Amino acid sequence: MNRTIIIVVVTLLVIAGLYKYGYHNGWGDRDAEMQAEIAKANEQSRATEQKLTEQLNSNAVQLKEANNALDQKSSDLDRAIRAGRVRLPAPSCVQASTSPSIASGNSNQESAKPDRKADSVADESERQTLAAIAAIVAEGDKAIVQLNACIDAYNQVRAQFNVDR
Repeated sequence: MNRTIIIVVVTLLVIAGLYKYGYHNGWGDRDAEMQAEIAKANEQSRATEQKLTEQLNSNAVQLKEANNALDQKSSDLDRAIRAGRVRLPAPSCVQASTSPSIASGNSNQESAKPDRKADSVADESERQTLAAIAAIVAEGDKAIVQLNACIDAYNQVRAQFNVDR
C-alpha cells in the first residue's frame, strides 16, 4: 500500500508539474502574440498618423497661400481706396415728382451737369467708409477660407479613418 500511495503521489505531482509548466508556457506564448499584435497596431497607427499629418500640413500650406492672396488683394484695395480710385457709387436714378414743373431757362446745361466730378478725389469720410467696408470684406473672406480649409481637413481625416475600419 505504501508503494501505491507513493506512485499515486508522484503521478499527481508529475501531472501537476506538467499542468503548471504548460499553463506558464501558454501565458508566455499569449503574451508574445499580444506584443506582436500591439507592435503591428502601433506601426499601422504611426503610418496613419504620418499620412494625416502630411494631409494637415498640406492643408495648412494651402490655407497660408490663400490667406497671403487675400492679404495681397486687401492691400491692393486699400491702396486704391487711399489713392481715391475707388468711389462709392452715386445715386443713378433720381426720383422725379409726379407733376413735373415746366423747366425754365437752358435745360440742356442743367441736365448734362453731373452730380460730381469724375476725376475728383474722394473725401476723407468716403475713404474711411470704403476702408471699413474693405476690412469687413477681407475679414469675411479670411473666415470663409479658414472654414473651408477646416472642412476639407475634417473630411480627409474622416475618410482616412473610414477606410481603415
